[in-house]
Amino acid sequence: MGIVKISDLMHENLRIASQAMSRSINAQAEHWLKLGMLAELYPQQTQHQLAQMLIRLELEGSADIRNMLPKKSTTTQGDVS
Repeated sequence: MGIVKISDLMHENLRIASQAMSRSINAQAEHWLKLGMLAELYPQQTQHQLAQMLIRLELEGSADIRNMLPKKSTTTQGDVS
């Protein structure tokens, strides 16, 4: 765990959103961080699809970015079986 510096305005936005969503400020920040990370990894997805992905990741216990990336093929073009 680490400390992330954010602006006073972003902290106030987090405080307001966290109260509205019944989350702690840290939980709200983590939610926005996860959603933003997924939005960058999957720009073609809608917010609704990303929210569903967050739920699936939570159920699988795999919020690690290494588990969010598409799987690479285990063979390369040069391999001969």
